[in-house]
Amino acid sequence: MCGIAGLYYPATPKPVDPARIAAMADAQAHRGPDGSGVWTAPGVGLGHRRLSIIDVAGSPQPMASADGTLTVTYNGEIYNFAALRAELQGRGAVFTTAGDTEVLLHGWAAWGPALLDRLNGMFAFTLHDARRQCLFLARDRLGVKPLHYVELSDGAVAFASELKGLLAHPLLRRSPDIRAVEDYMAFGYVPDDTCLVAGVKKLPAGHSLLIERGKPVPAPSRWWDVDFSRRATGSAKALEEELVALLRDAVTSRMVSDVPLGAFLSGGVDSSAVVALMAEASRGAVRTCTIGFDQNSLDERRYADVIAERFATRHRERVVAADDFSLIDTLVHAFDEPFADASALATYRVCELAREDVTVALSGDGADEAFAGYRRYKFQAAEERVRAMVPASIRSNLFGTLGRWYPKADWAPRPLRAKTTLLALAEDGAEGYARSVGVTTPALRAALFTEHARAALGGHRAEDRYVRSMRDAPARDALDRAQYADFQHWLPGDILTKADRTSMAVGLEAREPLLDYRLVEFAARLPADMRLRGGQGKWLLKKAMERYLPRDILYRPKMGFVTPISAWFRGALADEAAALASSRVLVGSGWFDPGVIARLAADHRAGKAEHGRTLWQLVMLDRAMARLF
Repeated sequence: MCGIAGLYYPATPKPVDPARIAAMADAQAHRGPDGSGVWTAPGVGLGHRRLSIIDVAGSPQPMASADGTLTVTYNGEIYNFAALRAELQGRGAVFTTAGDTEVLLHGWAAWGPALLDRLNGMFAFTLHDARRQCLFLARDRLGVKPLHYVELSDGAVAFASELKGLLAHPLLRRSPDIRAVEDYMAFGYVPDDTCLVAGVKKLPAGHSLLIERGKPVPAPSRWWDVDFSRRATGSAKALEEELVALLRDAVTSRMVSDVPLGAFLSGGVDSSAVVALMAEASRGAVRTCTIGFDQNSLDERRYADVIAERFATRHRERVVAADDFSLIDTLVHAFDEPFADASALATYRVCELAREDVTVALSGDGADEAFAGYRRYKFQAAEERVRAMVPASIRSNLFGTLGRWYPKADWAPRPLRAKTTLLALAEDGAEGYARSVGVTTPALRAALFTEHARAALGGHRAEDRYVRSMRDAPARDALDRAQYADFQHWLPGDILTKADRTSMAVGLEAREPLLDYRLVEFAARLPADMRLRGGQGKWLLKKAMERYLPRDILYRPKMGFVTPISAWFRGALADEAAALASSRVLVGSGWFDPGVIARLAADHRAGKAEHGRTLWQLVMLDRAMARLF
């Protein structure tokens, strides 16, 4: 795993200062503590920070082809590189290293951009082709690895794995984008189709960008998308066996490493499945680690212990305080943009623990998105059945009126939060789901924003991206559409951003076998009732794992990382919440109404209302903006 950075002048080949490339790469030194490299030529410069995983002694980057016409800087792992290497050798390619980076050079020479279709891995890379006079940027199918880029005032296109790599360039104009603030306040993260620093773009998941000399910088091109429009045929048993084979291959292909390797183990279905398959494929004991909490209601260690004992893993665990908010500034630095998924605190701690023993860790991320594991999918499916039975005009009047008058109960379990459900039923399915994945409602955002901010937004609304994705999805039913939208937005913007930044912050490579694209494509083709059946998400995945895992692991209620942020703002962080109303950053921006912020903090502290998540968003936004601007 690594950090990459560089510059390219598409109009004219201006000189590139190697020291500037080095500064951009070194700003991401945490991503690659084992080595660095810089390569420049007229009009182009590539930088690299290396975390050595495969071919530890070889494969330095940036790496050039034997004839010097191709040069690549690359972040990620190509899991099928051995097979591609053999295929390319059969075509006459001569390899001088043992790693996966050189496959990109020979693959580009053989297939050009079509190389991407042959890759199975997580990656973001930039390849310069002197013969074709172009720079090619590409990002993996699901968006596991990040890539930011921006057009600068001197005509250069600058790129970097993380935003902080671009911030190291003196020509980057640091100006906040109010649309990204709206998006962040809606979802708790800045989606991949925008950035808090105006002008900066993120190459979308499954996209590439070909910048050619003498031509304007084009829009990225999609090279892969998940398709829910087709359905698999065959019996449940046959599909179960196909799934097990795919799972085994996904896990074993991610166990290739020349450095110590282990796994995160929460005791949930997904991480337990990964550990079970690792144990099956491993000659020695699998190294596992778990974070526990000092509050029993949040602690899953007893479940992780069951799996560790069952598969005789070399298990380590650590207990952290549930009020472990000392990491706030660490996370602000790691994420650059504001990130309000509070489970990032626990994710950072488990990465920190893993890094003490291993350099690579496999995780269970992605199964909830691929196999419909989230509870919100069940609610969305149920709500869509009601929508199908009641005409839209009646729904809007009846449920909208009831929802507006029904008391708010954010503290209650979702089935009892009738206000949320009623308001969702008043909307169509896309609108309802877009709101269900949000944190701060449109109404509360409108109250928080000043008239100046609302005017600056110019009609931009965060939920519209979800609505568009669901309405245009290659899908057959409501479940398909919800999952598809999450693949476009939630997965790369929240889940994978969290995994990448927290693991890279401690120099750990995290691998996600349950996001192997073949598994994702398989899951998307499953009939809906093999993903969600009887209110049980991940139905076929759980059936497939019954041969490995006990039923009380497979079918226990889902917990996940929970952080008691609401309690923080009635206790240790109450004064910080109150201070937001006089923040020189938030209030000084002219975008936020200090009176509304003060009222939210006071009402929450007094227990009159539940605003913990919104206050956490504002705290993280305040600190991120102070650092960025």
